[in-house]
Amino acid sequence: MTSGLTVAEEFQTVVFRLGQEHYALPIERVHEIIRLQPVTRLPRTARFMEGIINLRGNIVPVIDLRKRFELEAEQSPEARIVVAEVGDVRMGMVVDAVTEVLRISRDVVQPPESFRALVDGEFMTGVAKLEDRLIIILDLESLFSAGEQRAMARAGKAG
Repeated sequence: MTSGLTVAEEFQTVVFRLGQEHYALPIERVHEIIRLQPVTRLPRTARFMEGIINLRGNIVPVIDLRKRFELEAEQSPEARIVVAEVGDVRMGMVVDAVTEVLRISRDVVQPPESFRALVDGEFMTGVAKLEDRLIIILDLESLFSAGEQRAMARAGKAG
């Protein structure tokens, strides 16, 4: 490697945008990225639950990360669904745009304990401090309660 880092000192992520902020997921958690498509809404679900889609014969629950993070709901023309694994549930997350696949050096990641006084950082594993921006690295299991994960599993098994 030209950077002098070993593979153990860096990890690969899928970076996406919500509004002006950048977020990342470890690439091994992401199954695929698809264009936004019509979602079948389900009654009596959490506000951030958009519904379900049929993805090559599999029912996949879809959530809107903007709503989950209590951001103003809007959709950009570059919106995508990131299909990822949360626990044992495959689910889709609507994001404004997927921007890149990026290798991040572990030494530029600040742990979430640093910002506990500012925000409930339970949903993140850290923040990568790059030259031109900050990237929030998400922890998908912590983003959803056990009950929410069970509800998504039931929605995924509905079909």
